[in-house]
Amino acid sequence: MINNNLRFDEIGYWSEIKLDIVKKYAQAYSTILSNQKLHHVYVDAFAGSGVNLSRQTGEFIRGSPLNALLVEPPFRHYFFIDIKEDKTEQLRGLVKDRKDISIYTGDANVVLLEQVFPKIQWSDYRRGLCLLDPYGLHVDWEVLKTAGHMKTVDIFLNFPVMDMNRNALWRNPDKVRDEEIGRMTRSWGDESWRNIVYSSEGMLFKDMTVKQSNEVVIEAFRKRLNEVGGFGYVSEALPMRNSAGVIVYYLLLASQKAVAAKIVNDIFNKFRNRNR
Repeated sequence: MINNNLRFDEIGYWSEIKLDIVKKYAQAYSTILSNQKLHHVYVDAFAGSGVNLSRQTGEFIRGSPLNALLVEPPFRHYFFIDIKEDKTEQLRGLVKDRKDISIYTGDANVVLLEQVFPKIQWSDYRRGLCLLDPYGLHVDWEVLKTAGHMKTVDIFLNFPVMDMNRNALWRNPDKVRDEEIGRMTRSWGDESWRNIVYSSEGMLFKDMTVKQSNEVVIEAFRKRLNEVGGFGYVSEALPMRNSAGVIVYYLLLASQKAVAAKIVNDIFNKFRNRNR
């Protein structure tokens, strides 16, 4: 039953597309892992309440946790996390007392590293698909690096470039608050992002810099996921836009398998040229 006192997240056209993309990949992932007889789990680190409101229709639509529960063949276990207690309580009410679901209220970075990832170990023949779809710049690099070096977890990642541009990646970096610089560094893993974002190449004087495009930043991060994060393959990045056509974030998948990146790239290509 839906709690009418809860304020639900309203999502636009591209967010509905994202839900469809994740559902399609989850279906392919679960089919492959089930055929391999591996214990595979689904992790949603910013799960929300389980339902959203569509800006297009004003109607309730299933969120990513409920979509995952409909995948056939099913995952062996589901881990849902959200920092807001009212949302996790709503989600508990929707999924009832299923034994194959664990719901946590707390910081996803902490819960993943301390409670969820330890349950997805290579030695136990376990694998996981983890959706990291934060509200903003809230995923720590340590989570990504840990997943990559475990070799057992595929990461579906929302790379929140709009939040970065609004709060951390200003044209004049000297005016950015220390708090926002810290958030950017935690998400990137170190301060190498500064040399990516601000370049003096082609400038008349070396102390002059120009802010690089979104495309330069996301390509550098994709490379970092591979070379530093430990992922064997990283998909192309799909730009996701708001109603004004502005890129809000990029969606990408990091995996150990070439076939995973190929599947996601094929799915992305079906949506890449859509305009709204």
